[in-house]
Amino acid sequence: MAGLKEDPILGIDGITIKEELEIGKPEIDRSREDHPVLETGGAVIKGESLINNRSVIDKVREEGSCGQGERDMVPPISNSIHRSGSRPQLDLSKAAIEGTFEERDPTILLPNQSDDISHLALDIGGSLIKLVYFSRHQDRPTNDKRKKTGKERFGIANGYRRSYPILGGRLHFVKFETSKINECLDFISSKQLHCGGMDSHSWHSETSPNGNAVIKATGGGAYKFADLFKERLGVSLDKEDEMDCLVAGANFLLKAIRHEAFTHMEGQKEFVQIDQNDLFPYLLVNIGSGVSMIKVDGDGKFERVSGTNVGGGTYWGLGRLLTKCKSFDELLELSQRGDNRTIDMLVGDIYGGMDYNKIGLSASTIASSFGKTISEKKELADYRPEDISLSLLRMISYNIGQISYLNALRFGLKRIFFGGFFIRGHAYTMDTISFAVHFWSKGEAQAMFLRHEGFLGALGAFMSYEKHGLDDLMVHQLVERFPMGAPYTGGKIHGPPLGDLNEKISWMEKFVQKGTEITAPVPMDPPGTTGLGGFEVPSSKGGTLRSDASALNVGVLHLVPTLEVFSQLADPKMYEPNTIDLSDHNELEYWFTVLSEHLSDLVDKAVASEGGTDDAKRRGDAFARAFSAHLARLMEEPAAYGKLGLANLLELREECLREFQFVDVYRSIKQRENEASLAVLPDLLAELDSMTEETRLLTLIEGVLAANIFDWGSRACVELYHKGTIIEIYRMSRNKMQRPWRVDDFDVFKERMLGSGDKKPRPHKRALLFVDNSGADVVLGMLPLARELLQRGTEVVLVANSLPALNDVTAMELPDIVAEAAKHCDILRRAAEAGGLLVDAMINTSDGSKENSSSVPLMVVENGCGSPCIDLRQVSSELAAAAKDADLIILEGMGRALHTNFNARFKCEALKLAMVKNQRLAEKLIKGNIYDCVCRYEPAS
Repeated sequence: MAGLKEDPILGIDGITIKEELEIGKPEIDRSREDHPVLETGGAVIKGESLINNRSVIDKVREEGSCGQGERDMVPPISNSIHRSGSRPQLDLSKAAIEGTFEERDPTILLPNQSDDISHLALDIGGSLIKLVYFSRHQDRPTNDKRKKTGKERFGIANGYRRSYPILGGRLHFVKFETSKINECLDFISSKQLHCGGMDSHSWHSETSPNGNAVIKATGGGAYKFADLFKERLGVSLDKEDEMDCLVAGANFLLKAIRHEAFTHMEGQKEFVQIDQNDLFPYLLVNIGSGVSMIKVDGDGKFERVSGTNVGGGTYWGLGRLLTKCKSFDELLELSQRGDNRTIDMLVGDIYGGMDYNKIGLSASTIASSFGKTISEKKELADYRPEDISLSLLRMISYNIGQISYLNALRFGLKRIFFGGFFIRGHAYTMDTISFAVHFWSKGEAQAMFLRHEGFLGALGAFMSYEKHGLDDLMVHQLVERFPMGAPYTGGKIHGPPLGDLNEKISWMEKFVQKGTEITAPVPMDPPGTTGLGGFEVPSSKGGTLRSDASALNVGVLHLVPTLEVFSQLADPKMYEPNTIDLSDHNELEYWFTVLSEHLSDLVDKAVASEGGTDDAKRRGDAFARAFSAHLARLMEEPAAYGKLGLANLLELREECLREFQFVDVYRSIKQRENEASLAVLPDLLAELDSMTEETRLLTLIEGVLAANIFDWGSRACVELYHKGTIIEIYRMSRNKMQRPWRVDDFDVFKERMLGSGDKKPRPHKRALLFVDNSGADVVLGMLPLARELLQRGTEVVLVANSLPALNDVTAMELPDIVAEAAKHCDILRRAAEAGGLLVDAMINTSDGSKENSSSVPLMVVENGCGSPCIDLRQVSSELAAAAKDADLIILEGMGRALHTNFNARFKCEALKLAMVKNQRLAEKLIKGNIYDCVCRYEPAS
């Protein structure tokens, strides 16, 4: 970076630390603008006593420790002061200036400084070791000239964003069998998790941790294996109470993860959104080697009220003796092919095939688990291991379900949450427990399960690091991703971190192969075969089930403290972004087919965007394999990754592209379309200015609808691109605009904008325009509409994607597009200057003037996502701030106005504009046809 010295030395409180130290080069982060703070783990010290003069700004390099120029997300730091002498040397890796060069004393953060090694926590049980570890985000934009003016305009003061010393990052979940603890230790060592976590500079580090290094652990193994961890890794285990951790982990998940809890009956998984204000009390049943039943009354308020020694250890132990299985998962797989009628004594076996109606027992009810073996002259070898495994699983699951309900009954609890690695995401186990609870409670109590079921203790131990502040995170600040390319799956495939893309591609191929190997059929029992206490056998429907579902069903939790809930939602609790219901299998199959058919064209675009090199082709093939594997997984079990909507599928596709380093597939296409559209914009604006007010408003809405045809996510529209130029297609689309449209509220919107008779309506104060595609869509459609609103005295905020998705315009690209458009329009120029968009731009205006008039501002904010759709429960903090004073929202495009948010209601006025480019969507949503138009106006709710 220009103006920065090449040999920086930081002098802090008399300590001089040179850049040449192995702990890494400091890094500048221009995106933050809070007051000077020095963070040293839990230590937070404000003021000029540490940063004494302006010259320190010039003494820190822009380049980060891994030499990639990427930045960590750095939130404001709290004002508490805490010093610790546990680490004698400051850790400058990833050091960053927080703020701008205009500030006299910018913040310097040391994000990796820590009082103890707090990137990892373990739950070491008798059967399994569970790990939760943290890695930092390194994918933030490097330079965004919108930020400062936007923060000032929207009143985002220093400290507006909530303070989390953990910063933004990712929480990873891994498991190992306790008997293979050395593999676990190898995993920790290979990732250097005991040396400060997953930051790239430490991946291949040979340095050993500080002798005083401590990591949090819970479970009996924290005592049993403490010496081994000290010997192998040189770290001490700080032992946390097991029950404390279980409850803390469960409370966090239930309050912070949107689709964490679910019911499971007859093979059907349904997610339950828990109101955190109505969470307590509940019964937590943790099924590990044994079973603990805990009544939870609040954060840190709980009591172990019961338990049983018949649990997961019992199932595995007896199963190993009786079937010779070598692993828990193998035993579960075996049960899926079993028939327990050969082993269990049923009521019908006692009563000659008859029911015992007097007391409500059907012939299929289990009278005695394993009871049939008493009267048969058979040896163990004469019974099928599959039948033994299933009978054993039923016996233990029914028993746990019944005891759990009886304890819930004691305390009047209606909700019971089951967790622990006995469940393992196994459909038959969950069905059995659910039926037991449902039967004995006569439907009054509900068995619910947790997707992170086995990680409650490990997550609670991780949260016990006080400086993390995780307990204050909210549901909208965590996003779950399901990448392919992680260096492990359930602890079975692991090794050094995959810094090399070739390694990632090779590993991904192993993952696909492994995923095929572990697919096993789910038994489809006829009704009335077995049961307990009169209810029928649980039947796990769905065709196939992966036995290690718990490993595949848990993704990486991305912690993004800067995400907020969109403040203009009329009812955030009832808001559901997805319009298409993918719980309908036919609907699911249709959209999976659409995505699969579009895949080859997308791969071609991705490879072309990287110059068509051999490396790009290999990455393109890897992306196609990975995304196809995701689709296959979701076809197999739609709820595997949580509640599934079309928006989730589209976002998953973009995540897969980014994972294989395709950052912006349509970059060159967007540039060409922008240039072509900007070339004809002056003529369009002149034409609009010659119209009457009423004609102009209709033409503007027609223009938005016509320009929205340019969508590379639609196969029908892709075909149009081969039939003419962008301008020819736009004119053709405009010429076909005939009212009434399929959804046509234009006249109502016109009356709101223009009034009727002599009555002139008040102009809107601030309009949020959610823009869609690059090229004609934004340049010839949305910018002229924004210009009209500006002329009427309305502040305009253009809301665009934070990250690329298809040919959607991004917030980083919009200022340059606006700057080019402003060269030909004084209205746009003055508004852009007022909104801070032209600070660095050289604008050639028609009159040569540069004065900043009293024009209302035109601003740009990012929406916080990188998908064609948008979930308004998770938007950027700057969009959330901009929305507070908005009284008009315009959602444009299929992704934002139809696929999502078509049914959303807002506190302020809303206009939803889109051209439908999918026949199925047209039929389902508006009972229309492809290329029908939607102009839906909704008054404030």
